Amino acid sequence: MSHATLTPAPKNRSSLRAATLPKWFPWAVAAGSVLLGLGISTAAGLNSSIQWALIAAVLFVGGSYGISARVEGGRQAKDRVATSMVWVAFLLALIPLLSLIWETVKQGVKVLDGYFLTHSMGVVGDSEPGGGIYHAILGTLEQVGLATLFSVPVGVLTAIYLVEYGRGRLAKAVTFFVDVMTGIPSIVAGLFVLSLWVLILDMGPSGVAGSFALCILMIPVVVRSTEEMLKLVPNELREASLALGVPKWRTILKVVLPTSIGGIVTGVMLAVARITGETAPVLLLVWGTDFINANPFQDPQESLPMYIYLQYGAGSDAAYDRAWAAALTLIAFIMILNLAARGVARWKAPKTGR
Repeated sequence: MSHATLTPAPKNRSSLRAATLPKWFPWAVAAGSVLLGLGISTAAGLNSSIQWALIAAVLFVGGSYGISARVEGGRQAKDRVATSMVWVAFLLALIPLLSLIWETVKQGVKVLDGYFLTHSMGVVGDSEPGGGIYHAILGTLEQVGLATLFSVPVGVLTAIYLVEYGRGRLAKAVTFFVDVMTGIPSIVAGLFVLSLWVLILDMGPSGVAGSFALCILMIPVVVRSTEEMLKLVPNELREASLALGVPKWRTILKVVLPTSIGGIVTGVMLAVARITGETAPVLLLVWGTDFINANPFQDPQESLPMYIYLQYGAGSDAAYDRAWAAALTLIAFIMILNLAARGVARWKAPKTGR
């Protein structure tokens, strides 16, 4: 009996496998798109950098799809198109931000020095060089500090009620009004405090009046951020504490809040950064002054947003330089708060072992 010789069938390469472009392919396409976009802009006589950037972006997306579809196939080409559009959108969002920072730094460093930070306007006229923003920095710190002092306890306690105790109609009503307060324009908050504090109670303009308006803007942000952080605390921790006979208030104080304190502090700092640049409530309630007023409970005060607004409205070159320098100081202050918030979040984040 003879046995037929079995020959293995030839191995066909799977149709799912296709050639793969190298890792430097997106960078090459981006460089080619930039050069080609510059060439097209020059040939067409386009002087706007925005038009050149849009042409380069379209060429980048189209080139990525065309080359990838020819080499890697349609599915991978669609994936590369999506990735390319994400990068283009990111760069388009980054361009105005970097442009704003660059212009502020370029204009603000002209008069930003130690003298500018440690002196007030005093007897310096708006059209005269000199002067500083010490009184504005002092007013901003006091007004924002008072607003934080008023808002944080109210916001945190409200969030604790909504997460740990809130049930029924009252909790739904509180949640609804917090959502409504989140969208209130700053000018409306300023008008409310103006009618109540200045017109009805006849207390006059002061730093604390502006702080009350900033409280209205800050409380819903603190409530929302704290509420989300409290919801992230595992229920097992609460149940374990309650199973040991610990009262609920003590469980919240000793277990829930320490677990979420990093996120709560981060939310508070971001809320502070949110209200630091508000101008409308300060314009209505604090008014502004060229002199140093360290008492936020009496007489008008200055603040950085108000100082920028008044100096820019003065119209002179010296006032423009002071406005840019104050804007750079305000941006730096808000950036420091955001970096501090990130630092606290990293510091308080739970450590996971490897």
